[in-house]
Amino acid sequence: MLGVLGDLLEDHVVWLREPLRAASDTEVTMYRVRGGSAANVAAFAGERHPTRFIGCVGADPEGDRLVAELAAHGVDVRVQRAGRTGSVVVLIDPAGERTMLPYRGAATLLEPVAPEWTDGLAHLHVPAYAFTGEPAGTAAADALRRTAARGGTVSVDASSTGMLRAYGERRFLRLLGTLAPHVLFANRAEAEALARGGGGAGSDGADLRALAGRLPRTTVIVKDGARPTTVFAPGHPPLRIAVPPVDGVRDLTGAGDAFAAGYLTARLTGAGIRAACAAGHATAARVLRTPGASA
Repeated sequence: MLGVLGDLLEDHVVWLREPLRAASDTEVTMYRVRGGSAANVAAFAGERHPTRFIGCVGADPEGDRLVAELAAHGVDVRVQRAGRTGSVVVLIDPAGERTMLPYRGAATLLEPVAPEWTDGLAHLHVPAYAFTGEPAGTAAADALRRTAARGGTVSVDASSTGMLRAYGERRFLRLLGTLAPHVLFANRAEAEALARGGGGAGSDGADLRALAGRLPRTTVIVKDGARPTTVFAPGHPPLRIAVPPVDGVRDLTGAGDAFAAGYLTARLTGAGIRAACAAGHATAARVLRTPGASA
């Protein structure tokens, strides 16, 4: 079974129909959808592989609705209930790029989880957002260590440059060094931010190789939009996998989460790295024309 630990939130997705007008009105189309990076991964993975979500939502109607919606994707949902369910305002410009205004709310209140919630997991995936609040950060690190100690594999997603800047790139690299995830997912900007935090200029492939060298037990997967995905696997030369073109891109929200879901479920069913990346690309392509992480 695949486990995913982290945020289950409500996304308020705002598609801008014109350039944002500060201090005035802007024409938009708005959508309310389930969000949260971890929940997005779980929803896409649950369609094809046994998947468990672990997190915390408020003891409120929003939390009830989000749990039911995620469970409808075939996910085994295990949540603590505390505080107020979080939400994110996601501004989408006409090119599909996102600007996110998060209020994580109850997601940060996750306490160390019961052992039976992680028992039986072949793999545990945690977006880095989980580390940015307490007690959730401690709970996430504990769950990752527990899974690895039992012989499972683990992965972390770098989440966002804003998150890395707030947490501290060097501090995050130190955390990765102690957790030793089997896989680190990052987009190009996140990987370059970590390369800079590790002392590299972060402007070309050599710097990204240096980042991978700082994580000698971790396969580092760097996504770069429509450009090839690069995989730095320990002991192997960089592997570049082309991304099939997608027409009519309108919203990039959740594409990275969908990629992680496709990649991890493929690997758990025996696929090699190249085939798993292809599965990730195919899953990510499903969300690019719809509001938020929906398909």
